[in-house]
Amino acid sequence: MKKSYLLFIAALALTSFIDNKPDITLTKAVTVDSLGACQGISYQHGRVFLYGDREVGMIREFKLEHDSLVYQHKEYKLTQKGEDVINHPTGIAYNGNGPTFIGNSIRLNAEGTKWRAVIYCVDWNALLKTGTLDASLLNTIEDDACIQGTRPEYVKYKNKWYVATADYGNHGNEVRLYDPEKLQHCKRTSEPGVLFKKFTCTPWVQNLNWVADKGTLVLIQNQVEGRKWRFTYLDLAKSVESGKAVVLNQVDHIDRGDELEGFAFLGNGTEGIAVTSSRKANVNYVNTIW
Repeated sequence: MKKSYLLFIAALALTSFIDNKPDITLTKAVTVDSLGACQGISYQHGRVFLYGDREVGMIREFKLEHDSLVYQHKEYKLTQKGEDVINHPTGIAYNGNGPTFIGNSIRLNAEGTKWRAVIYCVDWNALLKTGTLDASLLNTIEDDACIQGTRPEYVKYKNKWYVATADYGNHGNEVRLYDPEKLQHCKRTSEPGVLFKKFTCTPWVQNLNWVADKGTLVLIQNQVEGRKWRFTYLDLAKSVESGKAVVLNQVDHIDRGDELEGFAFLGNGTEGIAVTSSRKANVNYVNTIW
């Protein structure tokens, strides 16, 4: 009897552990201007970069003070010789050690069946110093291994860094892992050795966020094309090994009908900011429970 009781308690504890799924709640929404349609956020050691597609692709720098973003009066235009190069930035892959990559996804037809996806390798420090791509654009890479757009983000798999990216559309969606050393020197992602692994995933991925201490990749998504929020938490290692997304939880309950574009944690695994393309309430503070 005692043994059966102990087994019952152990099973109950295990069930509670399994049911402990990551979830996210919206705590505050504010409006940040001069971004155009905000396309994403990058958090780097206390510095917050919001990027968008105003009259040209651009990045603005902010500092988090208490629970507010304070503009640092630093703006970086994604132009070269005055020409708008990265006009629709969709992802900044930065890890402080390897090369930095910025994505550009351009829909070529209304049906979403034709895309031009480009990954730019940049000298991040030079970009921040000069304010344009004139002295910082190192390489332009056609992401022809993609299906519908590109959105680079660094992830770690088996102690090695890779650049992950994903598709946006509603058919054939994949998450792909590129070797950053080969990616920074290639001209096309279809070149031998650039693509490491890939796995299938659900549609409408706008951006990616890597949670290193959890081994979790967050897909920042829309529930339908261009509308409604979705956060999908994946076990990256199991997804890579199985060839399809292994979902820990999918969060659809945030009652917002606008277009979720990006998300980043603010130096911890709890507090974060989600951004949308809306003109108002485009910067949203959220809390994650693991």
